[in-house]
Amino acid sequence: MKSIITASIAVLAFLSGSVQALDTAALSAALSNSASRADADKARDAGRKPAYVVDFLGIDEGMTVIDLIAAAGYYTEVLSHAVGASGKVYMQNPPASLTGERGTRTAGAIDARLANNRLANVERLEKDFSDLGLAANSIDAAILALEMHEMTNADTDSRTTEFLAALYTVLKPGAVLGIIEHSSNPANDNRALHRGNESVTRAAAEAAGFTIAATSDLLRNPDDDRSKMVFDSSIRGKTDRFILRLQKP
Repeated sequence: MKSIITASIAVLAFLSGSVQALDTAALSAALSNSASRADADKARDAGRKPAYVVDFLGIDEGMTVIDLIAAAGYYTEVLSHAVGASGKVYMQNPPASLTGERGTRTAGAIDARLANNRLANVERLEKDFSDLGLAANSIDAAILALEMHEMTNADTDSRTTEFLAALYTVLKPGAVLGIIEHSSNPANDNRALHRGNESVTRAAAEAAGFTIAATSDLLRNPDDDRSKMVFDSSIRGKTDRFILRLQKP
């Protein structure tokens, strides 16, 4: 009976918009101590603080989540650990992103990450946002890391609109869409710098029906003046980043 009551309280807390407690120390240790996790991923952890980001977004054991434009899957593996054996992670990549020289390398990295069923709760989803193939109201949480600028910096807002509409459909009521993005100065050529405009992102999200549940300074870096391209060696991996926790009502 106690477990049923506890579970019910957790569900009500999530649907009401509050964030569930995650054992960030345990998740950080699991990520650091995983013998099969790539050293390159572990080296990124200091700059990405994955356990604390996951905690901020309210992602916890047993959830069904999706890593959007996952590329080689750094966050996919983090989410795999966070939701555990009772949870599920969709690793989404548009098919076009896995073609050509760069895409072929990404596909190879995905194969290596998922080889021998080492992340048994992960399912590859190589589909566009217009046809994700997921049931409506079926996803507890989603994460989009360092990719939103590709949509908000486009010539039209159609890509942003399509993306947000697709996510709104598949997320459960009360579910969270977490967006992590390189911060920008609006006056700059942010398409060339690969940086995102926070105010544009917020406005687009609210227009799509999401609420801005919370923001986080976890990945802020005041030493980044936001004038350099994010791949510049002096700032790569250390950019000033904003995090939005969007919620479907």
